[in-house]
Amino acid sequence: MTLNKNTFIGEYSYTLDAKGRINIPSKFRTSLSKDNNQSLVVTRGMDKCVWLYPLIIWQAIENELRKLSSLSGINRSFTRNTVRYASIVQLDKQGRIALNQNIINFANLTKKALIIGMVNKIEIWDPEYLTTVDKKSQKIDSSKFDELADKIIL
Repeated sequence: MTLNKNTFIGEYSYTLDAKGRINIPSKFRTSLSKDNNQSLVVTRGMDKCVWLYPLIIWQAIENELRKLSSLSGINRSFTRNTVRYASIVQLDKQGRIALNQNIINFANLTKKALIIGMVNKIEIWDPEYLTTVDKKSQKIDSSKFDELADKIIL
């Protein structure tokens, strides 16, 4: 659990059942504020993973997308690719959500899944693919991380 509502940290291993359902870690469920009505928005991530947003965080994203001019082709494409695969899912009594087959295929999820807290959202990854992504990120010039770290006041 974190001090702030709708904030997610940590990594957890779970399995996807035959019906495409996956448990959301209890620490993440307790971090959801009540105004989300036990709902999350599920969509494709920018990487080959699943993104889950608390409903109220998604509403803020929608508000920002509305500000983009639809006269711009790049804006239309970005908006389309952001919302096209989005859907609202509700946590069931066991703390699970159901992922649709399109999302499961996109993220190449089979049985095993890693659920990662990313501050304002949750990511669901195929563990093997995430290992590949992690190896690539180890090759990033460390000065790039230093530039980002300079923007965060600790």
